[in-house]
Amino acid sequence: MEELSRTKNSRLLRCLSCATVSRAPARAMPKMLTIKTIVSREGESRVCETELSGDEVVEVGDQLAAECGEEVIGVEVAGIESGPRRVTKATATDISALWTRAIEEVTVHFSVHDGRKTVPLMLTAPGEEAFTVGEEGRIGKYRFRVTHIKLRDGALLRKEGWRTVAKKIKRIYAAAL
Repeated sequence: MEELSRTKNSRLLRCLSCATVSRAPARAMPKMLTIKTIVSREGESRVCETELSGDEVVEVGDQLAAECGEEVIGVEVAGIESGPRRVTKATATDISALWTRAIEEVTVHFSVHDGRKTVPLMLTAPGEEAFTVGEEGRIGKYRFRVTHIKLRDGALLRKEGWRTVAKKIKRIYAAAL
């Protein structure tokens, strides 16, 4: 079908195979809503906004863009407030607030063990940077080999060569070299 013209209440369509012209009711465009979005980034939170169409369904774990003044930040939905309740999935019209965490740049926590003590370290990395079990690295004066990667969803990567991106990591465990 090819649209020939549009009015407020109807559209004029022509069939591409038989050239028949017919009138159809106009599709209602979903209303755009501005949703309050709390964006957390390593111990600091900001109130921002996310624009969604009224019929859009949002789930915990979805990735969206939040507008914080002039800045646009890539975020992952961590919680959805629907009235007085917290839910895992909701339509945009039912959402009163989104709780999110920034994922464009994240802080990766390390625990480096040298046989006697464990040293906590932190590294700021792009959310898409990959980390691999078995790889060697350096933070400051500490050299290490990654032994385990704990993911935010609770899984633990132990096999040599298994990898994931920084935004999914809760903590990296490593042995000092």
